[in-house]
Amino acid sequence: MYEKVRAYIQENKMIAPGCTVIAGVSGGGDSMAMLSFLKKYQEETDFSLYVVHVHHGIRGAEADRDAQLVCKTCESWKIPCRVYHYLVPELARQKKIGTEEAGRIVRREAFEKERTRLGLNEDQVRIALAHNENDLAETVIHNLCRGSGIRGLAAMQASDGRTIRPVLCLEKQEIGDYLKQEKIPYILDSSNLSDDYTRNRIRHHVLPLMEKEINTRAMAHLAETARVAGQAEAYLLRQGEMLLEQYGKTMENGSILLTEEFFGAEEIVVSYGVMKAFERLSGKRKDFTSGHVREVTGLLGKQVGRRLALPYGLAAERAYQGIRISRNDSRKEAKSFPETEIPVPGMLSCPLGSVRTEIFLYKNQKIEEKKYTKWLDYDKINYNLSIRTRKTGDYLIVDSRGSHKKLNRFLIDEKIPAEKRDGIPLIAAGSEILWIVGGRINERYKITSETSTILELQYEGGTYLL
Repeated sequence: MYEKVRAYIQENKMIAPGCTVIAGVSGGGDSMAMLSFLKKYQEETDFSLYVVHVHHGIRGAEADRDAQLVCKTCESWKIPCRVYHYLVPELARQKKIGTEEAGRIVRREAFEKERTRLGLNEDQVRIALAHNENDLAETVIHNLCRGSGIRGLAAMQASDGRTIRPVLCLEKQEIGDYLKQEKIPYILDSSNLSDDYTRNRIRHHVLPLMEKEINTRAMAHLAETARVAGQAEAYLLRQGEMLLEQYGKTMENGSILLTEEFFGAEEIVVSYGVMKAFERLSGKRKDFTSGHVREVTGLLGKQVGRRLALPYGLAAERAYQGIRISRNDSRKEAKSFPETEIPVPGMLSCPLGSVRTEIFLYKNQKIEEKKYTKWLDYDKINYNLSIRTRKTGDYLIVDSRGSHKKLNRFLIDEKIPAEKRDGIPLIAAGSEILWIVGGRINERYKITSETSTILELQYEGGTYLL
């Protein structure tokens, strides 16, 4: 049995010379067998071995007994061991999650605490978990029933570079035979006998029925399916990352723009590219589903500016060039600038830039065509002018008939990116915009043959320009 596990460890390159293995040992048969295999393997390979036992604060004296057995065995085998105590039921209530999920959270935390205590970086550590072939089959069935793609079928792999599963090649019965043969002490967790948990119902009823009524090697075939799915998952992840590198642009504010070309790739590769963008921005893949991917790709057929919320504070928005995915905090709040009255004639300097104004008579001079110098018909300006950024209700006249258009609609039609709209300087008279600095002027104030007096506006700034 040891030779089988030894070959599996080496085939999957689980343990590099000189690394540190932190084994999660509950005291159950699987973890005690795994610890025995690792201890034997340590005799022929140079690596450090430590044990972490997590006391979940459940099952009272039974849990205390488990911790004592693990500590006593580790002392006998001369393996350093540390017990981490948590109150999992209380954590589950606080976070409003199930006890199984809360248990996974504290176990990950315990491994991280042990790594930190040992003063090791992540590359130096391997986390050993005692999942076996039966556990793998249960996971495949469980994920299929909940709804799963390739990722769910490949949920358990021999190694992902950091987490290793040395006994994943063994069936539960093989492990039981090994424990008896080697006289290794272990305990039986009473919670494993209950059908309260979904996995236990699969273990006690579904898998035995499949082996009896469908195929005696159902367990092994499910394990092989998971292995092949893992290879497919790894390949598609690489393809998705390559697509993101080629057609995903990282913006100044940290958001990622998925360009139109990005969505021209194969649908499944696009989905993995979107998932990679989620992971890059949030640092996580958990809780992102194929449904979220469909929602993001569905924005392609929506109006520019349409936005949807995603897990972990991310958001996706239809942009002119594609779809932008960002953290909510990366879409910076609009800068707040005080509205400042412009002296006519005169000179004004403010946070939005500098404006120089001059008044003179119009005698059919050639109209200035410079981007930041504009001539307006001063005879038609009846209110004081100010420079500011946009407000609700802003509008401008867009044709000779006097047609109004809301400023927001105008900026959308002109394809001004949403993240720039709040910083554009505007020359305004109340809610009427006379000049979108760097862009269009109001049609009402254009020079005509009837104009007698000109207001010249010269702008200098540049930081917030179109």
